[in-house]
Amino acid sequence: MTAPEIDYAAVFAASPSAYVLLGPDLVIRDVNSAYLELTLRVRDELVGRHIFDVFPENRSDPDADGIRSLRASLHRALTFRRVDTIPLQKYDIPVAGKPGVFEERWWHTVNTPLLAPDGSVSAVLCREEDMTGFIRSYQEHGRPPDGTEAGATSLHPPHTDAGGTDARTKAQSRQRPPDLTTQLYARAQELVRINEELRRASAQERQVALRLQEAMLYSTGLPRPNIAVRYLPATGTLNVCGDWYDVTDSREGRFAAAVGDVVGHGLEAAAVMGMLRSALSAAMRTTDRPARALQVLGLYAGSVEGAMNATAVKVMVDSPNHLLTYSSAGHPPPILRHADGTCELLDQATDPPLATRPDETEPRVQATRSFSPGAVLVLYTDGLVERRDEDIDEGLNRLADAVSRRGDLSPENLADALLSEMGVSKGAARDDIALVVIRL
Repeated sequence: MTAPEIDYAAVFAASPSAYVLLGPDLVIRDVNSAYLELTLRVRDELVGRHIFDVFPENRSDPDADGIRSLRASLHRALTFRRVDTIPLQKYDIPVAGKPGVFEERWWHTVNTPLLAPDGSVSAVLCREEDMTGFIRSYQEHGRPPDGTEAGATSLHPPHTDAGGTDARTKAQSRQRPPDLTTQLYARAQELVRINEELRRASAQERQVALRLQEAMLYSTGLPRPNIAVRYLPATGTLNVCGDWYDVTDSREGRFAAAVGDVVGHGLEAAAVMGMLRSALSAAMRTTDRPARALQVLGLYAGSVEGAMNATAVKVMVDSPNHLLTYSSAGHPPPILRHADGTCELLDQATDPPLATRPDETEPRVQATRSFSPGAVLVLYTDGLVERRDEDIDEGLNRLADAVSRRGDLSPENLADALLSEMGVSKGAARDDIALVVIRL
């Protein structure tokens, strides 16, 4: 049975919650009826205008920080592509038809980034909940608008004294703090401040981690013409991972390219990655045989905690003789696109992952493949092709098809196109990814 299609535009329009849809430039794209009712505006006053032009700052209130708070929240939603919430904020809005006159309003705001297929933020959906009635009720009566304590109900009528006064109300009045509104607001602002400090610390940690990763991935063979590289950490990580790439020059016009993958994410995996990458790079400078270099790396990996089951593939490119020599330690096969657009997987020399063979002193296998000028070689890690809901062969076939169709692009443009077609560009990767694209 086919599930009925959902008209999300109708859902947006009919929602009883107040929603406003903003573009990345914070220009209002759409609003629903609940939002218009809440702000006492008509659609033509809002759509197409910048949110802070429609709702400017109340300059008569020296403590007003609604714009600053909302701007910071929207910036976080756009930058980190995650839902951002403002627990409680005072943001007065202009009274329609009365220039310079503002109405006090209290809000609970949730900003949700909407992602495009390439992972970029196409819009931000803002849900506004008006808390003004709640705050005013506490100011006036010391209770929420429904007449009960927040989150509580009573099945028994209140006891009254001879004068008809609610005894419970008297007791609550005596026990209630003198300015609950101030306490609520101060508590909310304290939470916002703590969250902001945590975000800043996290952002600084990400920057440090990114610089660390860039230093680890530095290659003396890059940049160079006709080679593009990409590195994408999994969404939610510290911009560091166990995936890596390397390009090293060899003798007589030859060079070697490699990618590898250490099990795990984060700083520990990155540290292991750095050791294995350096070891393989050194090994390739002592031998032109990828299989021999991976054999040495397997021996070394056995002595490195966290290196077991790491995978790697190494390809020696002999440009003068138009020959590829490759070997793989449990890694997904490189893709070779021929000048006529056909693709093949270089899967004829695959051994188990590093430090997993009974005898790592045994030679590893390697194979050769000729190529014609203009061919394209693509090396990658499994995050580019593996999905939880499909067999890896489906991912390999999709990648090969994309390489075949888009292979006439320059290496830089092809790398971006492959990430986009595989649905992992601009922070949308669920696993770490390293990618090398070479025009042979």
